[in-house]
Order: sequence, then C-alpha cells, then structure tokens
Amino acid sequence: MMRSIGVIGGGAWGTALAQVLAAGGTPVRIWARNAAVVQAINETHENPAYLPGQPLSPLIDATADPADLAEASALLVVTPAQHMRAVLSHFSAEGQPLILCSKGIEAVTHRLMHQVAREAMAGSPVAVLSGPTFAHEVAAGLPTAVTLAAEEEALARILADVIARPTFRPYVSDDVAGAEIGGAVKNVLAIACGVVEGAGLGQNARAALIARGFAEMTRFGLAHGARPETLAGLSGLGDLVLTCSSVRSRNFALGMGLGQGLDAAALLADRRTVAEGASTAPVLLEAAQARGVDMPVTQAVCALLAGDARVEQVIGALLARPLRAE
Repeated sequence: MMRSIGVIGGGAWGTALAQVLAAGGTPVRIWARNAAVVQAINETHENPAYLPGQPLSPLIDATADPADLAEASALLVVTPAQHMRAVLSHFSAEGQPLILCSKGIEAVTHRLMHQVAREAMAGSPVAVLSGPTFAHEVAAGLPTAVTLAAEEEALARILADVIARPTFRPYVSDDVAGAEIGGAVKNVLAIACGVVEGAGLGQNARAALIARGFAEMTRFGLAHGARPETLAGLSGLGDLVLTCSSVRSRNFALGMGLGQGLDAAALLADRRTVAEGASTAPVLLEAAQARGVDMPVTQAVCALLAGDARVEQVIGALLARPLRAE
C-alpha cells in the first residue's frame, strides 16, 4: 500500500481525484492555496466551494504548506495549466512521481505540461492523466476510464496500479504528447460547440463541428509527434465527445454564453473555476501557425474570445470556406 498520495490543487477535479484514491484506503493530502478550502476539508470533510454536496473520505486532509506533501509517494498535479510552472516551484522534493492532470499549453513557450513539469522539477518522473472526466461523477464513484501516459511504459503501469479503482480504470500509453494534445485541443473545440448551442444552430451543426474539430486535433497532434490511435482514444476523441455535449463542461458553458451574444471578458470574470480553453485557444493557434497547421475552428474561437468578430461573422466565415474533399 502507498504510504500516502499528494494532490496539488484543491479545485473540483483535484478533490474528486482525492476522493477516488481515498476510496481505495490510501491516505490523501490536498494542497490548496485557499485557506477556506483547507479549513472546510479538514473540519467538515467537504469542499463546498468547488464540489458542493459531496462528502469526502476521512482519509483526506488538506494543507496550505507545500512541505506537508514532501513524504507523499506520488503527487497528482491538478492546477490550471498556465500556473503549473509557478506552483511547482514551491515543491522541492525530487524523485516523487508526478501525475499531471491539467489540460493546456503554456503561453509564450508553447510547452506541453509534461515539458513544463520536467523543467520545474527535473528530478521527478512524469506521467499524464487525461480522458473524459466530469469531477462530480468521478467523486460520486460513477464508472470512468482515462488514459495514463508516460514515456517509460513501466512507470505508467506502476502508477496505473496506484490509482486504479473498481470504477476508475486507467489505460496505459507511452504517447505523452498525444494524451496531452487531445486534452488541450478539446477544450477549445468545446467552446466552439457551446457557441453552436447558444446560437441555436442545431444538432446537425454540432455533430459536424465535432467531426471537423477532431480533424483539427488530429492535424495538430500529428504535426507534434502524436499517434493517431491516441488521438482517437479516451484522451482525444473520448474527451472531445464529453465536453462538446454537456453544459457541465466549463468550456461548453462559456461557448454557450458567447453564442448568446454575451461578452467574453464578462463571462470569464464571472467564473470561480477556470475554463482552460480560453487560455489555450490563442496559444494553440500560434503553435499551429508556426507549423503551418490549418485550424479554422480554433481561429474562430480566438476571434470570439478577443472580441474581434461576432458570432454570425465567424459562422459565416466557416460556412464560406472553399468546398474540399474530406
């Protein structure tokens, strides 16, 4: 049995993962910046700010001190992608395996999360967890399958044994880039699908957008060394279908607001939780253009988020693209 597992990040996803791990009898300690979150977890065994209504295992406690995770056997890193580098700088224990659970691409550097983690904590082995997951379902013990990727497949198998539970099934891969790219790109495409819903364009349009968005994800992934089967798996297509189909997706909900004509800045300012796709979209577009990858849906989302175009303009531009073979 693992002596303990640390979770870096006290939001909904970090708390849900802690609940899954504790269900297997492993003590879990959550690190969170928010003092109210730490207090609530320790005193009431709940996280009402981010996962209301979900009782937490007594095997879970919380801290605001990074040093309190120094003895953990492994660390699950569940911070917003754009803050991962800064957060990891507070953790100094080398050799602890890191399981990265954030989905995004770092601004300016265009680094994937595993590249950021290796620069921030050079002595730690790195794996990536990604797939179709809503935090409230995972915390409730509903069946979930994910991809767990590490360049050293032996590491992935060891960590899969650590986190696997009867209702939480990790599938092992050595395609780290593929797992991360799927998770990052699907957030942007979920915004686009939310726009379709908010603008009342119908289910045909959403299905077409998912299919064409998946083509964008595949082009971008292949240009960055990902394997097609990874992009067609849980961390790519699986996650894409989930987040493009439900208002429970933060990115989809953001897109719905845009589709209804609401202001992007106001929508983002009014959110407690992070819609990662909003930060990822401009970085993704820059990275795609640098390699000559055509991503018209991503470009449309960027225009809407920046306030450079209205919904009807970007939809018209997409529909007016030249006819071509699929």
